Amino acid sequence: MQMLCVPKHLAAAMALAALAALSRPAAATGGAAMDLTRAVIVTRGAAAPELERTAAAVLAEEAGKRTGCPWRVAARWPRQGWAVAVTSGQGSEVGGRRVPVLALTATAEGYGLATDLTDAERPILWVYGADPRGALFGVGKLLRTLEMRKGSATLPAPLDLTTAPAYPIRGHQLGYRATANSYDAWTPAQYDQYIRDLALFGCSSVEGIPGHDARPTVNPYPRDKMNVDISRICARYGQDYWVWTPADFDLNDSAKRAEALARLSRFFDECPELTGVFVPGGDPGSNPPGLVIPYLRDLAGLLARAHPRGRVWASMQGFEPEDQAAMYRWIADEKPAWLGGIAAGPGSPTLADIRARLPKSYPIRDYPDITHTVRCQFPVPWIDPVFAFTLGREGVNPRPLYFSRVIRDTMPFTDGFISYSDGCHDDVNKVIWSALAWDPKADLHAILGDYARLFFGPDVAEGAAAGIAAFERSWDGSLADNGGVDANHALWSALDRRAPGLRSNWRWQLCQLRADYDLYTRKRLIFERGLEQEANAALLGASATGVQAATDAALAALRRADTHRVRPDLSGAVEGLCEALWRSVGLQTSVAKYKASGSERGAVLDFLYYPLNNRWWLEDELAKVKALPTEAARVARLRELATWENPGPGSFYDDIGNVARSPHEVRNERLTAPILDADNTMVAGFMWWTGDSPLARSRQSWISSEDWPAALKYVALDREAEYLIRTTGCGQCLVRVNGVRLTPTRDGRAVGDVKEFPVPRGLTAGGAITVTFDKVDEPGVNWRLASRLTEIWLIKR
Repeated sequence: MQMLCVPKHLAAAMALAALAALSRPAAATGGAAMDLTRAVIVTRGAAAPELERTAAAVLAEEAGKRTGCPWRVAARWPRQGWAVAVTSGQGSEVGGRRVPVLALTATAEGYGLATDLTDAERPILWVYGADPRGALFGVGKLLRTLEMRKGSATLPAPLDLTTAPAYPIRGHQLGYRATANSYDAWTPAQYDQYIRDLALFGCSSVEGIPGHDARPTVNPYPRDKMNVDISRICARYGQDYWVWTPADFDLNDSAKRAEALARLSRFFDECPELTGVFVPGGDPGSNPPGLVIPYLRDLAGLLARAHPRGRVWASMQGFEPEDQAAMYRWIADEKPAWLGGIAAGPGSPTLADIRARLPKSYPIRDYPDITHTVRCQFPVPWIDPVFAFTLGREGVNPRPLYFSRVIRDTMPFTDGFISYSDGCHDDVNKVIWSALAWDPKADLHAILGDYARLFFGPDVAEGAAAGIAAFERSWDGSLADNGGVDANHALWSALDRRAPGLRSNWRWQLCQLRADYDLYTRKRLIFERGLEQEANAALLGASATGVQAATDAALAALRRADTHRVRPDLSGAVEGLCEALWRSVGLQTSVAKYKASGSERGAVLDFLYYPLNNRWWLEDELAKVKALPTEAARVARLRELATWENPGPGSFYDDIGNVARSPHEVRNERLTAPILDADNTMVAGFMWWTGDSPLARSRQSWISSEDWPAALKYVALDREAEYLIRTTGCGQCLVRVNGVRLTPTRDGRAVGDVKEFPVPRGLTAGGAITVTFDKVDEPGVNWRLASRLTEIWLIKR
């Protein structure tokens, strides 16, 4: 994939600049600042709709939490001092005073803010919503702008604006199920606060998961009850409530089908608010349209009885082209009024294709995966494999730059989105998606500044916003070469010293965890790679020292990682933050200790000491060497192991999928075209072989791979020499050199097996070659078993 990229040196410079700014005293608020510390919130009282009154209550409560100063809510104007008037819709007059024209807007969900300084003794800040939901969004804007400290609340400058959302559907899936890495530990009160927080950034929808995954949740609170509670919370904050409910069983099974419909019917009846019911076509589920469509129709009848304005939505995830065509024909022919639209998720046809073929009267809702970093819809392009090995799929993952490009490229085909999320680790991504769906032209730094100001306070907002942005660059390319990781850690350490009161704030804890984990992993990577080099040097000396002595020395070098911990202060900090996050927000960073649902589901603590070199593979291979029949054979094998990545003068090695060790691969690391088909972009992939997997101790270069790189280029070759291409991977490998297909003389097919392709001398006569690969056609083969390339050598004979 091509990648939107702030250069790493610039990211480091940004972090250092923010760090330098921390050493300066906080700037005094300018002369135009307005002191709202003792403001009174004025409403229409009982005449206001409930959601409008909730908006006023949210403003009072959130300001009070941050300042310690109560903001009184009243239906009368104060005799003196600041008033914040909250109203909406037909309430263009409050207590005899009219909303300034500057604040009026009629666009659904829109709002206006206006500062009225006509009466210096009784100034007014107006928050006007086109509807009650708009009033809450206006309150969110005000809270994001205020500079709130203990004992004070100031507005840096007058607010005069009107705005409305570009897209009506702006939401996030918050499924209370065992799969999640934190949500299933939450209480109703935590859900209430989190949904409120999302609304403050313009979120309009929340999606629950009432049935999928029968495993017990961390919190024993009943799932059915929690999902009804979430519906109730959504009603309180004016959020549309959706549910994701896959048909993950054979719809030919009439008993299971009837049971599912009965269960959902009861659930529909219990929910006070239900806007949409989303049934994915696949992932999970594998039913054809001929079974899915009647099921959707029956589901729609049950929904209409309890929620007449509710609609059923479907996706075509996993559908073959003929199944997609059947869905489009059905929609065009029957035009079902109960069908809300089509959702597009991972494995769906492209958004452009859906929009072109779907009747314009039906909206499209995107279902983007914002929660995963590898083995997903939007993998991090060219992330160092060590992060894939240690963080799994759900590490703390702010990706503002990348997702801003995805949003701006894909959203015009849609009416909005509800994201796939499985935990609080993607909190920043939720805010980015919500804010840019409101205003696609919004400034990223301003969005991150609002986030940091609201949740961390104005004194550290600038530095924290820069630090959050820099996290994305820590995952860009070779970790060993990325000094920006050190700079960003220094920034977050300084921020932590400056704001010790934030150490119980779970969002702050997430940032500190990420900063410590990144730096610890970098330091450990450099150290453990050095140990492997030391071990290889010992193996190369076997002809002089003897095989046993060389093997013993190599093992001793590799195992020094057990007795010499790099930066124990950092590993200790990571362990402490994992405990703190378990207590504050239920984040499950370990399977055994914190009840994570799986090792790749955010269990980063379990991989804190995962080897970052080929220690395990070397230990196993060295044990096999003893069984070789002669000393000469054993010495030869030790040399082969030691020179695996260093095939000698005039020869070349690339670890495919490892951005740090594939110098000959041709790849584009910047986004130069729209991201419209993320499922088919060329990026590195990483297997997940842990625990009892027979491949858990594999060579690490076999874990990272690409299906097929665009090309590899080699120059300055010896025109008189003969060359051999050697590869490892899995399955078939169809190699071409300068367009000529090569024939293998060795053709191993299992993981780690070697293939060899002699290169005809005529192809190297020009002193340079380009190696390409034909794609292997493997219909129906699971991606875990699909053919792929992991390593390639060009060996000078």
